[in-house]
Amino acid sequence: MEKLKVFYDREKDVLSIAKEGIEEEFVEVYPGINLELDKTGNFIGIEIMRASSILKDVFEPIRKKTHVA
Repeated sequence: MEKLKVFYDREKDVLSIAKEGIEEEFVEVYPGINLELDKTGNFIGIEIMRASSILKDVFEPIRKKTHVA
């Protein structure tokens, strides 16, 4: 299995999780969440716009349990 790489752009608030490949198209599966596909339609990554807002409900309980500010 290919390794996924994670990149977060604070300035744009975009989280990308992807493996090697050239994006030929994307499919918006939810507002601000895009699946990236290669030329044969295989999944190569996911891009989350406004990541801090979209993922807030996921990370808030973790932050509280770990006491991270």
